[in-house]
Amino acid sequence: MHLFYTPDIAAKSYTLNEQESKHCIRALRLNLGDNICLIDGVGGFYTATIVDPNPKRCEIEILDVKKEYNKRNFYLHIAIAPTKNIDRFEWFLEKAAEIGIDEITPILCERSERKIIKPERLDKILISAIKQSIKAYKPKLNGLTKYSEFISKNFQSDRFIAHCENNKKELFKDVYKANTNALILIGPEGDFSQEEINLAKANKYREISLGNSRLRTETAGVVACHSINFINELS
Repeated sequence: MHLFYTPDIAAKSYTLNEQESKHCIRALRLNLGDNICLIDGVGGFYTATIVDPNPKRCEIEILDVKKEYNKRNFYLHIAIAPTKNIDRFEWFLEKAAEIGIDEITPILCERSERKIIKPERLDKILISAIKQSIKAYKPKLNGLTKYSEFISKNFQSDRFIAHCENNKKELFKDVYKANTNALILIGPEGDFSQEEINLAKANKYREISLGNSRLRTETAGVVACHSINFINELS
């Protein structure tokens, strides 16, 4: 399946942008009459045929449209501190998008070592990941947000904070209920401070454990993402 990201598609005919046209015609060697698939990032999955194989302006005609393609009955939002090594954070974004996630908020915590991100590059990683995993929904990527600002917002979901402090915590798999929306906080390499944990508890976040192993930030994010998807698949 040859899949292309076309967020502005709106009619029965469409012209791929220059980058996607070049990939379609020159890299994949597709030609007149070949069928391709398109996603718009908001649930639309399209089947189309090439009517003009121009490597700069490839024109296509829509044959079939599926709305809300593979829409899930839960919403997953992970707020996570970007890692000092940006490659690790990019790896988290890629894998979370492939597994299935709806919204990601990079958060700036007390012990954060990375205070700058490049949203445009991160967005490209998300687009590549949803194309790879054949998903019609592109995760929403928010800007870098201070923890104190984020934690005070009123989210309509079950809220959790995963941290490494040794106090007694519930296993996430035992407290998350399938088919419910979830927001999970994942801290930086040095973990959340005790003040940040207390602030989360004051704002009705439940303390959770993702297992017995001490995980890297990006690994914890992927484990949390996979756990929710797996629990919902079993329901």
